[in-house]
Amino acid sequence: MRLLFVCVENSCRSQMAQAFARMQGGAEVEAFSAGSRPSGTVNAKAIVSMAELGYDLSAHASTGLNAIPAGEFDAVVTMGCGDACPWVPAKKHIEWEIPDPKDMDPDAFRAVRDQIEKQVRELLAAG
Repeated sequence: MRLLFVCVENSCRSQMAQAFARMQGGAEVEAFSAGSRPSGTVNAKAIVSMAELGYDLSAHASTGLNAIPAGEFDAVVTMGCGDACPWVPAKKHIEWEIPDPKDMDPDAFRAVRDQIEKQVRELLAAG
């Protein structure tokens, strides 16, 4: 399964979704993330939040859609970028209504992280 997760800055939501897809999908999943207007850095709260679950998000980089490999994806999941999310070839396009957690306190940030984890699980289960 080939997946792409897109948000605005590629610093929180799409990074965590990519991480969960890799954690839960293993070798069966090829996961990427990108931003419509990438910030250039992965949010420190996202790094801490994922470290709590044993994943090192500090190894990730915040990138734009021009950095993703060519080809069709099984699914492109967008989160909050609306009209700023460009079209990418995929069998299905999905919009997740997930708030941007970058300015949230740690508990609210974790709640968003956990919501993303749940939705990634559901996406992988649906195939």
